[in-house]
Amino acid sequence: MRKIANDVYIPVLKELVEEGKEVSMMISGSSMNPFLIHQRDYILMRKPERELKVGDMVFFQRNDGAYVMHRIHHINKKEKLFIIGDAQTEMEGPIDKEQVFAIIIKVKRKGKWISPGDFWWEFFEHIWLHLIPFRRILMKLYGIRR
Repeated sequence: MRKIANDVYIPVLKELVEEGKEVSMMISGSSMNPFLIHQRDYILMRKPERELKVGDMVFFQRNDGAYVMHRIHHINKKEKLFIIGDAQTEMEGPIDKEQVFAIIIKVKRKGKWISPGDFWWEFFEHIWLHLIPFRRILMKLYGIRR
């Protein structure tokens, strides 16, 4: 298996998404633990076809050029996004909606494709999102039970 650096690979995926294609990629990094695990799980993404909302997992490009896939925590009155990874306790933002190039529509978690409506999808979108002060302790407990 050949590895390709994210800074080479993701711009190609971004271009495909902008052309209207659905694109899959393996997760790289640990910021979306425990929902998505580094080099185990996959995401399926496409260009957003609706207004972005709290809880959506989105792929965006930072002003410094870095590509990030995290979850929308809240949207302020100026329509700026504040984003956080599931393993993180600090938010990033404000981010312009125009920086978002894809929304995650499905994930392959532990070998099984899941989408909105699935228990784990809904848990991380609606409950985990609001447990920021407790994430560190919950992650430790989760680690013990794995």
